[in-house]
Amino acid sequence: MTIVTSPLAGRAIGLAAVPDPVFSGLMVGPGTAVDPVRGQSTAVAPVDGIVVSLHAHAFVVVDDEGHGVLTHLGIDTVQLNGRGFDLVAAKGDTVRRGTPIVRWNPVEVEAAGKSPVCPVIALEAGPDSLTDVAEGVDVPAGGTLFTWR
Repeated sequence: MTIVTSPLAGRAIGLAAVPDPVFSGLMVGPGTAVDPVRGQSTAVAPVDGIVVSLHAHAFVVVDDEGHGVLTHLGIDTVQLNGRGFDLVAAKGDTVRRGTPIVRWNPVEVEAAGKSPVCPVIALEAGPDSLTDVAEGVDVPAGGTLFTWR
């Protein structure tokens, strides 16, 4: 069992509210999404593990049970080509929950015409493998988003 925590402070809004059919349609996997607090922010590791994928706008941490958790910073932010994002960690780093991964500013993302909403996805998880999924509540960075069994 893995407890996945929020990589940033904001409001858990659920995947159905994500303005992207790939995430809202659960095509990437189940999870939830966080509408982040506006202002300079640092996205942190949602689980203990290894950073197996790292881009300016998204990262994946895999825990020791093999659970991969994707954090996607905003929607269509790949189109920003890294502008407004600053990598703090590196691919291959072993991290603890709460370790800083990427610095960014949701206000800059909105100013560029993109949504700052951040899906947090349980990769390769079945639809019934998550419990206690946060939705409609404010969460601090490090607050529980869901449990993965």
